Amino acid sequence: MRPDWNEYFMIIAKIVSTRSTCNSRPIGCVVVRDKQILSTGYNGAVPGAPHCIDRKDNQGNPFCFRRVQGVPEHKKQEYCVGSHAEKNAVAQAAREGISVKGSAIYVTVSPCFDCMKMLAVAQVRHVYFEIPYESEDKARDQFWQQQGKEMFKTFEQLVVSEKASKFTFEMIQFPTSKRRLKEIS
Repeated sequence: MRPDWNEYFMIIAKIVSTRSTCNSRPIGCVVVRDKQILSTGYNGAVPGAPHCIDRKDNQGNPFCFRRVQGVPEHKKQEYCVGSHAEKNAVAQAAREGISVKGSAIYVTVSPCFDCMKMLAVAQVRHVYFEIPYESEDKARDQFWQQQGKEMFKTFEQLVVSEKASKFTFEMIQFPTSKRRLKEIS
């Protein structure tokens, strides 16, 4: 059993999300063209800023600057020191001189509207996400989903099958390069 290509890249995005430094929602992103990974990104503090996972609030709870400040959800991007996974993946490609034009992204949460616009400008053509972005504003969420369908050739949810998840988990737990077959004498 091997995961199909879409599941393969989404599984990698899920693994990339393990590097996230966001206490709220760890997100991973993989940029792919012609079945080749161009770059990856995860959400977290910008270079030089303290990582939220390394901090606690005054009560010893996981730290989030905007929550500590009482900033409402609709203004969160104005107060978050983190950069989104999609932005980090595109920036990583840019730093290495890699064009993402015509690529696909696999991301663990559908992009916010700001990231969608950035991806459209970068000419990413396909967006696959594990779960849709959900906020307190359902009308805004629906607007974003509709815009995604208009901006990209593909904008769809992609959930890794239980079979592929189980297979991948088993492969991660044990040495993957251990011989499967015995030598024939």
